Amino acid sequence: MRVKSLFVVCTLLALMLVGYRYLPSYYNPFAPLQLSDPPGRITQFKLRRLSPSACAALLAQANQQRLVTSVAVANSGGDCPLTDVVRVRDFGVVKLSSSFLASCPLALSSALFIEQQARPLTERFTGQALVQIDHLGSYACRNIYNRADARRSEHASAEALDLSAFRLADGQRVTVLNGWRQPETQPWLRAMLSASCGYYGNGLGPEYNAAHANHFHLGMRGFGLCR
Repeated sequence: MRVKSLFVVCTLLALMLVGYRYLPSYYNPFAPLQLSDPPGRITQFKLRRLSPSACAALLAQANQQRLVTSVAVANSGGDCPLTDVVRVRDFGVVKLSSSFLASCPLALSSALFIEQQARPLTERFTGQALVQIDHLGSYACRNIYNRADARRSEHASAEALDLSAFRLADGQRVTVLNGWRQPETQPWLRAMLSASCGYYGNGLGPEYNAAHANHFHLGMRGFGLCR
């Protein structure tokens, strides 16, 4: 029986491997990530397993396609050293309140999130184009909640970005703090926070705790915690 069971398992694995060869690349978890891959768990899986060189190559492609404008930054030392980070200046047509430092995974995940989810969701819910994102920063050499006994924050390695407001083509500025409490804007903001699950390790908003009442914290740790 053990021999038979082993044969069945091996046969199923072989069929799965053969099947993956005929799947579209974006459904195949073993195929390299492409910038055109649709959002979903497989894309998220591929984002999380990117090697540093593969991430850098995709970020270069994203720059060429004008999904993001980023420039390399010199490595730094100190209590919170940074290695292989970039400065993100914009997300193509979506501008920023200021540039920010980001690890390659954060920069790439953010570029895809803005292009594939934030922009279309904004147009669907508001009827307006998303033209600018205001943020509270990405890099800060500190522990979580600034507690002396806590581990280092994701911000200490430039692996998290805090979004505070969204500006629309008609000039309207919707803040997370006020927009989350307004019936006309809350569904849109909820949809964007939920959509971030497909790109980041965690997406924390006003209902997570009081510390996040005025922003979305989008970080690379974890796997799909969004609330």
